[in-house]
Amino acid sequence: MKELLGKKANWGTAPVFLTAVATIFGAIMFLRFGYSVAHLGFLGTLVIIMVGHMVTIPTAMALAEVATNQKVEGGGEYFIISRSFGLTIGGAVGLALFLSQAISVAFYIVAFVQAFDPAIEFIREHYGWELADKRLISLPTLGFLALIMLTKGADLGMKTLYIVVSLLGLSLIMFFLGSTEYVPVEGFAKYTDTVADPDDFFLVFAICFPAFTGMTAGVGLSGDLRDPKKSIPLGTLSATILGMVVYVFIAYKLALSASPENLAADQLFMTKIALWGPIILIGLAAATISSALGSIMVAPRTLQAIAGDGILPHSKVNHWLARGRGVNREPANASIVVVVIAGIFLLIGDVDFVAQIISMFFMVTYGSICLISFLQHFAADPSYRPTFKSRWYISLFGALLCAFLMLKMHTGYAVLAMILMSLTYLGISTQMHERRGLAQLLQGAVFQLSRRLHIFLQKSKNDDKVGWRPSVVCISGDSFKRTGAFELLRWISDRYGFGTYIHLIEDYLSRESHDRACKDLERLVQMAHLSDAGFYIDTMVSPSTTSAIAQAIQLPGISGKENNMILFEFARNDEAAAVKIVDNFPLVHAADFDVCILSTSEKGFGYRNQIHIWLTSRDFENANLMILLAFIILGHKDWRRGIIKLFAVIPEKNMDDQRASLLELIKSGRLPIAANNVRVIAQTPEMNTSDIIMENSAEADLTIIGFRAEAVKARGNFLFLNYQTLGNILFVNSVHEKEIV
Repeated sequence: MKELLGKKANWGTAPVFLTAVATIFGAIMFLRFGYSVAHLGFLGTLVIIMVGHMVTIPTAMALAEVATNQKVEGGGEYFIISRSFGLTIGGAVGLALFLSQAISVAFYIVAFVQAFDPAIEFIREHYGWELADKRLISLPTLGFLALIMLTKGADLGMKTLYIVVSLLGLSLIMFFLGSTEYVPVEGFAKYTDTVADPDDFFLVFAICFPAFTGMTAGVGLSGDLRDPKKSIPLGTLSATILGMVVYVFIAYKLALSASPENLAADQLFMTKIALWGPIILIGLAAATISSALGSIMVAPRTLQAIAGDGILPHSKVNHWLARGRGVNREPANASIVVVVIAGIFLLIGDVDFVAQIISMFFMVTYGSICLISFLQHFAADPSYRPTFKSRWYISLFGALLCAFLMLKMHTGYAVLAMILMSLTYLGISTQMHERRGLAQLLQGAVFQLSRRLHIFLQKSKNDDKVGWRPSVVCISGDSFKRTGAFELLRWISDRYGFGTYIHLIEDYLSRESHDRACKDLERLVQMAHLSDAGFYIDTMVSPSTTSAIAQAIQLPGISGKENNMILFEFARNDEAAAVKIVDNFPLVHAADFDVCILSTSEKGFGYRNQIHIWLTSRDFENANLMILLAFIILGHKDWRRGIIKLFAVIPEKNMDDQRASLLELIKSGRLPIAANNVRVIAQTPEMNTSDIIMENSAEADLTIIGFRAEAVKARGNFLFLNYQTLGNILFVNSVHEKEIV
């Protein structure tokens, strides 16, 4: 891109300031501020000025901030947006910006022609010649400006800018020195008087808003500036503040010097107020032609920068538009495109219509710039170190206000602008694979939000027994052999819980084992992406299962709360894996962790239709945790057709009471277990509980069985090796009884 843009013109701050001032004090000031005072009164116009600058001042500050954080090259606002949001978003916003700049050329020329209205009327009255169509003036004017840019370049345009800004300043001085015979209404009413049936506030705002958009006009000259980091903030902010102050005095002068009816009837009533009326027409001509000249200088440079980044759909088109002519690489080809677009809108010829279209495109651009600044502040990226600093809340306010005003000004145009932006984005994204800018900003913002939430949660002291939710650590060395534990953790952490999945590599830490861990992590992240898993994934290199468990149970919870549950997994026929779990159970139990052990079978989770919960009189402390886990699992969409069946093996003498207690628990806890799915089985001395479970749960897709720490000591791994005919089994041990509320 640097090769295409070539050598800079080496300008200072003055061109930025003058280009902005010439565009701010333009057509709207002369032609539509009287209309605003007529329809809204002085106070209403004051509100428009304030609201308009509530958009432009945050944008100017954000623009100055982002510009002082990076080297700004050709393309102005487009360059800043694309290098912050990335080329895909930047290209979509940049094209909207370019269109607003190109259409502005037509807007200012249409307004320029209106400066000739008195002369046209004079010729008609005295010589009988009537101009058939004002486009007979506007189209040649466009051709003349195009000729200047194509033959003389921006240097001549900048010299002309000094002259027209001087004329503009003189016209304003003459306006403020003038007076009329109008006697203002006494009292406060003179500040609020309007015409009968005034136009809606937001319609007036949409028509007048282009008056404030000129503050970024000079930014488009960034590629020709000697020191953009200095010139852009200084020139842009000073022009914005000057424009706001002058506009307030213009509105006040109009309200004091003319009635609302006079201002509504004559859009050039300023000529009757000024000390010498014709100077207003000269000022209007100077302002509009200078604004048109500024836009016709800036728009081609924006398009040239867009093409230089290869945003447009064809490489030959990009190359042709990015080419420059001469030592300063003047964007001659891009200027031709600007002239064509301006010519199309000149044929429309309606100032108010074009003004509303321009307002929409500028709102999109300004909102994007403010959003960039806000995200950069919120992300707290150490590489973001601008020498000029705005405030995050000012930028956020500017972005939200832009969105609100777009919808209020004209919902149809706002929706159309959004649709065009979306289509442009989709078109660019099909050919551009760069995602760095937007992704980097959003990741930084999400990181900051996550960090603050974690700290908040860690500081909270809620009792886990009440309002309990699982925060699970799963440790497995067989992640690529069996996915049972992976799937179970995915269901538990989908909505109600939090999960951390650790893939264990039993080895000593070395360069080789570290590289293997990184590759395994990539595979696991891809698995999580494909399965839409909502838990954190990591790998751990450790010489033994025991050392890995000791490290894992001391890890901070991903939720910001401490982890409270550990999930182990082993294959049903793998006795050695069961032994490892049993050997490390005391370690986990000592740390006050709930323990879940998943015994997987070839059947897996079957059709994910039935979850069976088995309660016995010896492990009722586990009951509530088992029921809660079943409820949480059933909440996942994979189990949307699933049901829970509850089985209780209870001594015969307590059967009725225990059944009533279970039904009351289910009712009060609002658990999705139908009464006919609760079965109480009478326990007899000769009964083998495992046989009863296998007999009744052969069709279950997941069977949940409780176990006690004492049983692990007594029976060891054999406690978990029965039930050969069942599908997957989840053994549950609750270190403390949970409450179902």
